[in-house]
Amino acid sequence: MRMATALSVAVLAAGGIGHALVTGLDTGITRVDPFKDMKNRPQAGHGMNVLVVGTDGRDRITAEERQKYRLGGAPCHCTDTVMLVHISEDRERASVISLPRDSYAEMPEHTDLNSGKKHRAHPVKLNAAYAEGGPGLTVRTVESMTGVKIDHYLEVDFTSFMRTVDAVGGVQICTPRSLKDPYTGLDLSPGTHELDGGQALQYVRSRHIDGAADIGRMQRQQRFLAALIAQMTDGGVLLNPVRFREVATTLLGSVRADEDFGTDQLLALAKAMHGFTPASSEFVSVPIGDMGFPVKGIGSTVKWDAAKAQKLFQAVREDRPLSPPKATTPAKAPRTAVVDVPPRTVRVQVYNGTRTDGLGRKVDDALRATGFDTTRTPMTAAGRERGRTVVEYDPRWDRSAKSLAAALPGAELRAVTGRGGTLRVVVGSDYKGVTAVRAEASGAPFEAVTGDQVVCP
Repeated sequence: MRMATALSVAVLAAGGIGHALVTGLDTGITRVDPFKDMKNRPQAGHGMNVLVVGTDGRDRITAEERQKYRLGGAPCHCTDTVMLVHISEDRERASVISLPRDSYAEMPEHTDLNSGKKHRAHPVKLNAAYAEGGPGLTVRTVESMTGVKIDHYLEVDFTSFMRTVDAVGGVQICTPRSLKDPYTGLDLSPGTHELDGGQALQYVRSRHIDGAADIGRMQRQQRFLAALIAQMTDGGVLLNPVRFREVATTLLGSVRADEDFGTDQLLALAKAMHGFTPASSEFVSVPIGDMGFPVKGIGSTVKWDAAKAQKLFQAVREDRPLSPPKATTPAKAPRTAVVDVPPRTVRVQVYNGTRTDGLGRKVDDALRATGFDTTRTPMTAAGRERGRTVVEYDPRWDRSAKSLAAALPGAELRAVTGRGGTLRVVVGSDYKGVTAVRAEASGAPFEAVTGDQVVCP
């Protein structure tokens, strides 16, 4: 009993010390009021919703860091990243929804912060909301698009991002293929890498690695957040009041947040997340309907799939998990190849080059089952019987062809100038079946994953 009493006292003392250590952290936060004069807001749901906005602020970055991490040029004072973070009511789950910065948005009526000019409601890209109306207009626009009431606003710039990563001791990232972006200077070979703050910034900013552009960047940002959670939980940051204060001080020293985001919220989250692990987090990109929706005077925008997005945000409002439940008795998973280009974006026409009746239909069905956009009308190839399966493609779609060839082991790649965007598969007698493939940056609707699925094994 004496030992139990002593232990209880120790726990209480530690709790008191913890509160003392985090008290006052909020004094370093720059305050904004993104909810001022807001009317007709969505009805509050369950849990807590935080709008996290990443900007390109770089005022306190050294000249050496600017050169090393390709951070030259003047900041545009716009949003590089927009994420809706939902913390479940029981504080046992965090859902992160990435909103493409080029999303088509209907901006509410507002006054431009820069010019003072009043604007009626009009279509824009999502990141224009911050440029024209700052945090307030950004919150109004996101609430209008999602129907989710925002409880807190957190704005992070380049400086706070880099310093926070360094404060936790760096983050481990795994990649199955090389990642190279000449614009940010990112250059990672396949394998596992320990990234410091500057390298991590290159990783989450890169959008010129492949044709996935912003969609690929969003998925890398999600992978990074999962890895950061793993580092904070495995490294004991959440359990160590001193380390927690160090990391929190670093992060909050150069962020902007709403008036109600302070010590009490930090302490409550820290306590609630003591049992938090990467598996407690889940990540998803908002469902996309059209990657190149044209808008006069604006250009190409990303149009959401309205029906699927509504279901996604309804789940958020109702505090339901976004990732599918894990099987209690996991079956042996089939081998899946990782490809650069999402199968759903690859259009395929199948030709049966053999004398086996129905083989064309069989291959078409198998390719569609693994995600390829087949025509569903397989045809018979002219001429002699083919011994080898061939993928014919226009050189401009060479990366799509490689993704398709990965699903057809042993297939020959054959470039045909002028073939166009539809790839052609001529099935030969060597056909052995279709291998399942997935894209590292697919951006497919509702492909929610938990953090433990994307961190390094």
